[in-house]
Amino acid sequence: MGVKAIPDGYYSLTPYVYVKGAAEAIEFYTKAFGATETVRMPGPGGKIMHAEVKIGNSILMLADENPEQHALSPATRGGSTGSVMLYTEDVDAVFNKALAAGATATMPPMDMFWGDRMGHLVDPFGHQWAIATHKEDLSPEEMGKRMAAQK
Repeated sequence: MGVKAIPDGYYSLTPYVYVKGAAEAIEFYTKAFGATETVRMPGPGGKIMHAEVKIGNSILMLADENPEQHALSPATRGGSTGSVMLYTEDVDAVFNKALAAGATATMPPMDMFWGDRMGHLVDPFGHQWAIATHKEDLSPEEMGKRMAAQK
């Protein structure tokens, strides 16, 4: 039996984020999103060279920033360059738990025209998160009608 191209427990796409304070980020993701740490590889100077946490059924990889490798955190860049999307059973509960753990709301959870209830926040390390619960399956035509009705 050969080695699997995509290891068990992983999917084709896995986010990888760089932070100033990876150990603190792991603590935050544990409190805010119920993450479970699965891998931690120490690097020089007490930094984390690579870590993985499991949130729901997905892995988030992270490491302390490393300017020599052009791996910069949002704090160094002056803001995030992307967002992590987290689907959950109860967007409101997870959103409020993240706020209590230290995140900052940028858009409270609300029902969206495409059938999700979604909110946006920024974690204490500068990463943007979209948190959502899928509420309705809609056709592209119905989404278009709802989008037009919002204008």
